[in-house]
Amino acid sequence: MSDEMTNTPSRRRGRSGGGAARRAERTAVSFEVAPTIQRKTPTLELLDEETLQIIETNAETVLEEIGVVFSENPKALERWREAGADVRGDRVHIPRGLARELCKTAPSQFTHHARNPEKSVEIGANNLVFAPVYGPPFVRDYDGGRRYATIEDFRNFVRLGYMSKWLHLSGGTVCEPTDVPVNKRHLDMLHAHITLSDKPYMGAVTDAEWARDCVEMSKIVFGEDFVDQNAVMTSLININSPLTFDNVMMNTLEVYAEANQACIVSPFIVGGAMAPVTVVGTLTQVLAEVTAGVAYSQLVRPGAPVIFGAFVTSIDMGSGAPTFGTPEAAQITTGAGQLARRLGLPFRSAGGFTGSKINDAQAGYETANSLQMGMNAGVNFMLHACGWLEGGLVASFEKFVTDADQLGTLHKFAAGVANDENGQAMDAIREVGPGGHYLGCAHTQANFKEAFWSSKVFDYKPFETWSDEGAQDTVALASKRVTSMLGSYQAPALDPAVRDALEAYIAKRKDEMPDAYT
Repeated sequence: MSDEMTNTPSRRRGRSGGGAARRAERTAVSFEVAPTIQRKTPTLELLDEETLQIIETNAETVLEEIGVVFSENPKALERWREAGADVRGDRVHIPRGLARELCKTAPSQFTHHARNPEKSVEIGANNLVFAPVYGPPFVRDYDGGRRYATIEDFRNFVRLGYMSKWLHLSGGTVCEPTDVPVNKRHLDMLHAHITLSDKPYMGAVTDAEWARDCVEMSKIVFGEDFVDQNAVMTSLININSPLTFDNVMMNTLEVYAEANQACIVSPFIVGGAMAPVTVVGTLTQVLAEVTAGVAYSQLVRPGAPVIFGAFVTSIDMGSGAPTFGTPEAAQITTGAGQLARRLGLPFRSAGGFTGSKINDAQAGYETANSLQMGMNAGVNFMLHACGWLEGGLVASFEKFVTDADQLGTLHKFAAGVANDENGQAMDAIREVGPGGHYLGCAHTQANFKEAFWSSKVFDYKPFETWSDEGAQDTVALASKRVTSMLGSYQAPALDPAVRDALEAYIAKRKDEMPDAYT
């Protein structure tokens, strides 16, 4: 047996309650989960070599001449000074080539471990993994409409994510549970991810102490030594574009990097507002910001896993509202993927984006454009892959299951085209011959179950049947699927000793601080 197998959390842990955990595992309902996508299709190389070199040269100029701000973070400024940067006040001027050199210690690929080792995922190379919507304060469902999110909404999203075949990660702040104190939400959210799912999860990022809680809770689940040597969280660190690294995000990055946990270093780009209106100008700023952020993670701990992130949208010049699924976003995302690969870093971008207020045709078009954009761009980690509505202000239950269902199309597309004997289907062509049909031939009978991807949400019935059954649209059908999935949910097995230790840690931390709602 390999060291890797013996070092997995389930084999390593020797706690009381193991017998009960094994009994629970035998009786638990299991759900099929598709493995990490290993993309067999080519990525779109939109930018030529000359353009890529222009962007890289200009990004180095930005870092050296203009610099980046590390606000209210003396420790970061000192680290940069020691690394050879020119620090003037809180602005760091990075000599040409220094940031790129520091980025070289970041791994090009890493494993994001799940507490169920069978659901661990690979980040980087030709791999693609999906994580759900992140951060909305509101939720929307078929019966209740738009409302503030609660912790029970959050738990239901985690349950749906656990049961969704094509979704690889349980996620992070799938929605903001506004009925729980701000300073204690992270404890309840991570508890939900750990206990209601056994897929990989993300950690809290808006306070360094909350990040430390996530690290400590993960140590309870995986063991201290395992966490120190392996990524069990991938957390989102946004850059305050343009060219500003605020102390909240950087302090959180420091916690995770010191603990060897993965971070997505991601500029928050709204073209025309936080970045130039041109593709090359935006990519120049994105590259400068990402290389500075990744380099800083390596100053904290060389070898800490990190992902090149790019959240890309633009504004409607008439209303000022963000737009999604646009050709400019596709060009920037595709170009960013090329730049990430040249740096040797995994790439995060794209998602099920839409600015629509409801789950309508606009939502469908924009989401489909955004998802396919991510596939073409060579994205490795796709956050917001399902459930995103209203420009990220709303997490929609119906859109969550519809989007999660549609992720299956990307799985099927990414598998490429088989040209083996079965793929050539010459036996079928010979058997049927001129004027026949393929419905009953041996090849069809052998392949029909897996030949074509099929939605679990959409309606393919004849008009008369559809009409007789109530003429339900996609949102109504998705609502039924939400109800069905939650009705059949059963939590994955968890060692009772681990559960008790988690709950004791959470109770202790909550007792140590008064409730805060701002």
